[in-house]
Amino acid sequence: MLPRVSIKGLLEAGVHFGHSSSKWDPRMSPYLHTKRNGIHIIDLQKTVKLIVKACSSMKRVSRKGANILFISTKKQASDIIKENAETSGCFYINSRWLGGTLTNYKTIRQRIAYLKKLERMVENGDMDLLGKKERSKRMKELDKLTRNLNGIRDMEKLPEIVFIVDPNREHIAVDECNKLGIPIVAITDSNCNPEKIQYVIPGNDDAMRAIKLITSYISEAIMDGKEQRKAKQDKESSK
Repeated sequence: MLPRVSIKGLLEAGVHFGHSSSKWDPRMSPYLHTKRNGIHIIDLQKTVKLIVKACSSMKRVSRKGANILFISTKKQASDIIKENAETSGCFYINSRWLGGTLTNYKTIRQRIAYLKKLERMVENGDMDLLGKKERSKRMKELDKLTRNLNGIRDMEKLPEIVFIVDPNREHIAVDECNKLGIPIVAITDSNCNPEKIQYVIPGNDDAMRAIKLITSYISEAIMDGKEQRKAKQDKESSK
């Protein structure tokens, strides 16, 4: 069952507020309703339909058991992305996008292996055997790698679909996904280019309430897909 999306809920969360009309991207015009006090107002009727469409795709991918990646490095979305990704059993990047995270994933896996090596050194006491200067250097590396890569540490394969908050800010991630043919679901504000996004969700990508609401719909759809997958597996194993 897909999440029940209401215009009232979107209004209360401020999803309809776009950016200043002076900063808009004309390619977003099909998703805009009007302009009020110099601010573009997003057409929530279209947003509702497109959230349902995006959730349907997320649910389908989740039902297959494929990897799904949540991406947003902006401050107001960081914790929301992490929380919803963990709740729905997905991977996430919420601190910094390292160039080549997807297009050069072999190198990223090597960095993750190094992260795990440093963690083992801490756990087994080997880190304490190092000199003060070397130990400080390694601990700084560990902190940085954990911050940037912990959300994808167990992602053995590339994601089959990604969810992005603010494709303008995450333009490098968008370009990498486009290059690899990985579909993107994205909260796309009035200042964004929707042409690089396969599943546009027109909406406010700055307000925490708006981000939290839309992300929760995505997370809910993913969990529903996982539950259906498990139910199918349980049924087959009981035969």
